[in-house]
Amino acid sequence: MAKEIWINLPVKDVPRSKRFFSKIGFTLNPRLADSDDKASLLIGDKHVVVMLFPEDTFKAFTGNDIPDTAHATQVLLSIDAQSKEEVDGLIDKVVNAGGTVYAKPHDQGWMYGAGFCDLDGHRWNVLYMDMSQMPG
Repeated sequence: MAKEIWINLPVKDVPRSKRFFSKIGFTLNPRLADSDDKASLLIGDKHVVVMLFPEDTFKAFTGNDIPDTAHATQVLLSIDAQSKEEVDGLIDKVVNAGGTVYAKPHDQGWMYGAGFCDLDGHRWNVLYMDMSQMPG
């Protein structure tokens, strides 16, 4: 069974994307920190790896065109938060770093979350879940 997962995303400008994700609190993988033609983000305690590649490189990997994120969503990336305040804090950082919010923070009782788009229009959820309050 796999020990790690790497999520690969196409971006228009790798250095700009690195700055954005750094500003919102994601960790840059130090092994690729000096690269301008790719970037690696480490997310969470288990260090899920998100790789950022220039669109042309990504197209060469996949053999497909890249969907226009203004009109289509190919994937929704969801990350957890430790509290409602952490959800709100990340959304504030996203806005300050130039991202957009597509789903404002909302409370469903046991789950509190929001959604944002990074600079290339990829959609992300950030969710706080209180499993003790989850409906049976």
